[in-house]
Amino acid sequence: MEQPEGFIVPGLERKVCKLRKSLYGLKQAPKQWYEKFDRSLLSNDLGEADVILGVKIRKTENGFSLCQSHYIEKILKKFGCHDEIPVRTPYDPSACLKKNKGDSVSQADYAKIIGSVMFLMNYTRPDIAYAVSRLSRYTHNPNKDHWDALRRLLRYLKGTMNLCLHFNKYPAVLEGFCDANWVTDNDEVSSTSGYVFTLGGGAISWKSAKQTCIARSTMESEFIALELAGQEAEWLRNLVGDVPLWGSSVPVSLHCDSQAAIGIAKNYAYNGKRDIYASDMVR
Repeated sequence: MEQPEGFIVPGLERKVCKLRKSLYGLKQAPKQWYEKFDRSLLSNDLGEADVILGVKIRKTENGFSLCQSHYIEKILKKFGCHDEIPVRTPYDPSACLKKNKGDSVSQADYAKIIGSVMFLMNYTRPDIAYAVSRLSRYTHNPNKDHWDALRRLLRYLKGTMNLCLHFNKYPAVLEGFCDANWVTDNDEVSSTSGYVFTLGGGAISWKSAKQTCIARSTMESEFIALELAGQEAEWLRNLVGDVPLWGSSVPVSLHCDSQAAIGIAKNYAYNGKRDIYASDMVR
């Protein structure tokens, strides 16, 4: 290795250092880490996993469950919501949230809570995906209304902290469900897409996100969601195909509640609106 700046030996500037162990940042570092990690796993019997990356694993008679109740309790205590009264829904659809044009209210704490619940949502709680996606749009400059909606989410988590994802052997079909709403944002003309995929009885992939292009009708907003879910279905099918447990060919079923969007997707004839819309999505 070349002598690092600030540690060059006078008179030996052209000399190099001999490494006695692997150093972070070198091209050999990933290989060295993999070999050390591989030796450790082969030589140590770590037993059955109980917690992995903050997710509890509970075995049952016909499968297993993934839960983060301990993490939710930690969030509630950290942000002073442990004594709040639980509610039955994570988000109030009648709430009229708009971008704050005034001074922000505790922006740093708001961002911390959003980051905490986003970690939870990504791992085991697809039921809060829409609420987290919506509230995270106001992280830069939240006001009192945004804080009230965020506290409602924490109150919902308190009442549902024991919810978990349960998996068994059936059905061995990759099944997806997608949906969209059309222009419900008060500040922007963007719709929201959402999908969830299940395999082995439990959800394995989900998402709720604002659409990146403008839908001019409910059909187009549904078609955007269908296209987004289709991309995820293709990726998941390739991923599951590499797992020996499921085999090389896993059936895929994708559901959409819009007959117009389904008809457009199945129609291979030229359609000017669809082609223009597809080019907008590519851009």
